[in-house]
Amino acid sequence: MHNSDSLLIIPTYNEKENVEKMAHILMETYPLVDILFIDDNSPDGTAHLIKELIKTYPDRIYLEERIEKLGLGTAYIHGFKWALSRHYSFIFEMDCDFSHNPADVARLKNACLEGAYVAIGSRYCKGGKVENWPMKRILMSYFASVYVRLILWISIKDTTAGFKCYRADVLRKINLDQIIFKGYAFQICMKYAALQHKFKVVEVPITFIDRIYGESKMSTGIFKEAFFGVWKMKTMKL
Repeated sequence: MHNSDSLLIIPTYNEKENVEKMAHILMETYPLVDILFIDDNSPDGTAHLIKELIKTYPDRIYLEERIEKLGLGTAYIHGFKWALSRHYSFIFEMDCDFSHNPADVARLKNACLEGAYVAIGSRYCKGGKVENWPMKRILMSYFASVYVRLILWISIKDTTAGFKCYRADVLRKINLDQIIFKGYAFQICMKYAALQHKFKVVEVPITFIDRIYGESKMSTGIFKEAFFGVWKMKTMKL
């Protein structure tokens, strides 16, 4: 039985270089935060390392194993349902690769404690930054957000951000089974759904640092899904 009000959901696929370091930092920094790792059958043995971490932090670290690589969006939906069934109040999305700084977890939670229902770790609001990305990637990401804002008519600057804190009420209200997207489109859709339900969404400036270890999961398919997915979102019952 958990004592925490907050759950960090961290999907993993081949993150053996990062997972132990990330877990130890989060456990030591945040005594009242639990972690749910969702591993998509990583061939590099990530799940085995997580099972060892569970022995060190029983009742604080959890693992859900899936049989294959099913996409980020489905991992988070699985995690959201897991979190809601266990009555966590604050539920986070976070990457395992240190592009999201563990020190910013507190800042996102504070934004929710101060009135936000969704707090977004934002690269593109005032004060936000990106480090170690080539200019081409920064421009593509920035203009993707501009494109999304124009089509969905929303004011969020970093529409594809994947570092977020939700109050549980938001996830209870959104029709999670309707959200079929897997990559950036999933991140856009969750923000759009929160706004559709009139929840207050706040952007908290962060410095996003590109991963040092492991492979990026970016692909053409993920980009295309987001490009066309925003038009589909306009018609969805979220």
